[in-house]
Amino acid sequence: MKSRTTPNRLRVAAAAAVSMAMGTAGLTALTGTASAAADDVTVQYRTSATGATADQAEPWLKVRNTGDSALPLSTVKVRYYFKADSAGAAYRFACSWAVKGCANVTGTFGTLANPTATADRYLDIGFTAGAGTLSPGADTGDMQLRFHRADWQPLNQSDDYSFSASRSSYADWPKITAQVSGSTVWGTAPEGNEPTDPPTDPPAGGQSLFDDFNYSGSSDPRISANGWSVRSNSGRPGVPGATWSPENVTFASSGGNSVMNLRTSTAGTPESTKQTEVLTKTMKFKNGTYAARVRFSDAPVSGPDGDRLVQTFFTINDLKAPMADDYAEYDFEYLPNGGWGEPANILYTTSWETYNPDPWQAVNQHTESRQSWAGWHDLVLTIDDSTIKYYVDGRLFGTHDAAYLPERPMSINFNQWLIDLAGQTSTTPRSYDEQVDYVLHVKDQVLSPAEVTAKISAYRTAGTTFEDTVPNS
Repeated sequence: MKSRTTPNRLRVAAAAAVSMAMGTAGLTALTGTASAAADDVTVQYRTSATGATADQAEPWLKVRNTGDSALPLSTVKVRYYFKADSAGAAYRFACSWAVKGCANVTGTFGTLANPTATADRYLDIGFTAGAGTLSPGADTGDMQLRFHRADWQPLNQSDDYSFSASRSSYADWPKITAQVSGSTVWGTAPEGNEPTDPPTDPPAGGQSLFDDFNYSGSSDPRISANGWSVRSNSGRPGVPGATWSPENVTFASSGGNSVMNLRTSTAGTPESTKQTEVLTKTMKFKNGTYAARVRFSDAPVSGPDGDRLVQTFFTINDLKAPMADDYAEYDFEYLPNGGWGEPANILYTTSWETYNPDPWQAVNQHTESRQSWAGWHDLVLTIDDSTIKYYVDGRLFGTHDAAYLPERPMSINFNQWLIDLAGQTSTTPRSYDEQVDYVLHVKDQVLSPAEVTAKISAYRTAGTTFEDTVPNS
């Protein structure tokens, strides 16, 4: 068990807000050797940056449908493997041009479970619904992709598993893998990173909450009708004197899907600070699977950077008394500019048994990763009768002990707030965005990240934007 003892720790504030507002605040690397009989796609590769070192790696790709039926590109994920220049190196993805449109191509970085001499990171290329469908025999056309170090230092690509300096024109390249609906169908992963448990269809039935956040704005009456509250009451967590601003919760189309945007803004004073939170009105969620696709941000939308920001997806119930043993909380918390004694980017997953706000005493277990997590990420939390597991982009991020299992149901929450105003003392206005694509809870069923992906795809194929069959008790 690990605990953080900083008095301004989020949960002192969050539980107080819960009592006032009924809450506050991936795929295990499914890469490997494909079965030739199962190939549904091939991946072609070339590069326009052939040097052993380069300002940017430039993997240009084409994906071809070699099956006999139409292939929705939103079900396809392509993985490029590389060796990081250092353990702390962070990378940024960009799309220079794509026949399918760069807005329909996504790039997410991850860390391999079993690093090798030529690969310890990967870049997952995915597609939004806006990329459309490939007919049999068709391909995506050019995708001129690139990535670079966040500090813009030259990168070494000579030891990267998926890199080939000799590929100056497109050709099939099995050192890049491809998955369709979570199942690897093309390519060979670096040794030791093959799948061990083939993904299966999601379990049939199951009482579920799914929301695609397809709303017109924070005052849309369907939000309340669907069981959500957009917070407006004052109180913790965050900067004392700040307000919680419903108008800063907006909805827009992104890549063919509706996305919820939480904006937090400040001009360096409590009065100018507006934080955002969306939470379920009832606490009815306990064991099972929780999932959300969340976009974390390192930089502000406008204005100077540096504020000690917390971007979250979590579940929580109320602390009935100091050190009450029926308290529960499970967090994904991203701090893009540090805080709580951390100097820079850090992602926490934390499982809480209980705490005492004054004097501060915490009983929790946490796992952390000190690197940039800017961009879209698939976050999955599973709770059964013996363990709590956290996944990020399909990779197991942390496993926490049975001592932290919940005794009572919880709410589901998203919020973005400022720990304090000490990280950036400027009075120039600035704002930060956290975005949420969807949320899913399946009661009393532990789904793999691949099963979560399949379930979300099934909802969207059926045109379902909201479902809640989870009973209130």
